[in-house]
Amino acid sequence: MNKHSIIQQLTEAKVVAVIRGQNAEEAAQLSKAAAEGGIRAIELTYTTPQVEAAFKELQNEKIILGAGSVMDSETARHAILAGAKFIVSSHFIEEVAALCNRYGLPYLPGCMTIREMAMALEAGCDVIKLFPASQFEPSFIKTVNGPLPNVRIMPTGGINQENIKSWLNAGAVAAGIGSDLNKAYQSGGYQAVVELSRKYIQESIG
Repeated sequence: MNKHSIIQQLTEAKVVAVIRGQNAEEAAQLSKAAAEGGIRAIELTYTTPQVEAAFKELQNEKIILGAGSVMDSETARHAILAGAKFIVSSHFIEEVAALCNRYGLPYLPGCMTIREMAMALEAGCDVIKLFPASQFEPSFIKTVNGPLPNVRIMPTGGINQENIKSWLNAGAVAAGIGSDLNKAYQSGGYQAVVELSRKYIQESIG
């Protein structure tokens, strides 16, 4: 599986579940519930203790598995060896971009400004994570694509059922969701995450 086929899968998935578990088992359960609800792209964050155990448990699931909250190239390599097919960080990190290029995997760095996005493009990043998206309106994508027509954006942070469709209609390649899933899990357990994931998928294709 090469970088472009992975990006194509993310684009087709439309929704990326950003999973932050209190431990690896919770992260795995959240991920399985999201997958059962139809979400095909899962980002396991490195803020989860012993996250490698969650990667191992999810290897046989029919999902595209990535790593989030990656802060350095050592962590990125650890994630790739654990099975991550894409790498996400909160901000652009040149060393992580170089490592992902070396392994032929997508790197989605968090960016807010045109300058940051231009730097990421020059480093070989094909998709930019707009983070936190709560600070912007969906029309921002069109604004960015004026001077940078090749930028493809995945908004994350502040995406919910009310605005995900607006972001996708505005040109987002996919949208990252997270806190809603955690809240559903804490209040209603596994099945609540399944049901909420189904609603997000319905919104993304509606």
